[in-house]
Amino acid sequence: MDIIGTSDAAGTAELVKDSTDQAFMADVIEASREVPVLVDFWAPWCGPCKTLGPMIERAVTSKAGKVKLVKINIDENPGVAGQLGVRSIPAVFAFQGGQPVDGFMGALPEGQINQFIDKLLSGTDDGKAISEAIAQADAMLAAEDIGGAGQLYAAVIQHDPAQVAAIAGLARCYLAGGDVERAREALAMAPEDKRDDPAMASVLKAIEMMADAPAPDEFAAAIERVEAAPEDYAARFDLAEKLVAAGRNKAAVDQLLTILSADLGWEDGKARAKLLEVFEAAGPKDPVTIEGRRRLSSLLFA
Repeated sequence: MDIIGTSDAAGTAELVKDSTDQAFMADVIEASREVPVLVDFWAPWCGPCKTLGPMIERAVTSKAGKVKLVKINIDENPGVAGQLGVRSIPAVFAFQGGQPVDGFMGALPEGQINQFIDKLLSGTDDGKAISEAIAQADAMLAAEDIGGAGQLYAAVIQHDPAQVAAIAGLARCYLAGGDVERAREALAMAPEDKRDDPAMASVLKAIEMMADAPAPDEFAAAIERVEAAPEDYAARFDLAEKLVAAGRNKAAVDQLLTILSADLGWEDGKARAKLLEVFEAAGPKDPVTIEGRRRLSSLLFA
C-alpha cells in the first residue's frame, strides 16, 4: 500500500505543481509546447481560490497527463500575474504552444472546469452547434461582416435566449456600427442572473471606452502627429486612445504594442495598462485580444 501511495503522489506531482516567477518560463512556456498547461493564480487569503484549487486539481488529474496545472501564489510571485493583467483572483490562464490561448476568472463549478479543459483539448463541448455558430459569427464580426454576424447572433438568441455570448456579440455588432443605444438594448435582453457575465461586462467596458469618440478632424491631427514623429510615444498613445474611442481596437493595439516593443515600462506602465483595458473591452475570445496577448507575451517572455 505504501508503494502504491507513493506512486500516486509522484504522478500527481508531475501533473500539478507549485511554481514561481523565476520558473515560469520552464514550468509553463516550455512545458506548454508538449501539453497544454493551466496556470492558477491564487493567494492564501482568497476564499474562492480555496474552492477552485481542489476542483481544478481533480479535473487535471482525471485527464491522465493530457493537461498540466501550475499554481502560482501571487503574494510571493506578483511578477507574471501583473504582466498578464491579473486584477482579481482566482484567475486561470491556459497556455498552449508557449502562448496564452484562453482563460477564466472566479471559482467555476466543477462541471464548467471540466468543460473548459475539454474545450481546450478537443475544441468542442456539449453545446457544439451553438459554439460553432457563435465562433462563426465572431469570425464574421472580426472580418467586418457586421450584418452577417448580427443575423447569426440573432439566430442563436432565438434558439437560446439566455445565450449571453450571442447577446454580447449582437451588442458588439451595434457598437461596430456606432449605435451605442441599440447595443445597450441588446444587453438588456440578457437574463437578470447573467448580466454580470464577463462577456456582458466586456461590452459595457467597450461602451464606456467609446464614450468620448473623437471628431474626424481630431483623428486626422492625431495621425499626422504620429506620422511626423514616429518615436513620439505620447502622440502615439493619444492616437491609440482615439482609436479605442472609435471602436478600432485592432489599430489601437498595434499602436500600443509599438510603444511597448520600444519600452515595456513606458510612462510607468501606462501603455501596458491601456492595452489591458482594450483586451478587457474586446473580450477574452476576440481575435484582437488573442493575437494581442500573444504578441505581448512574446515581448514579455522573449
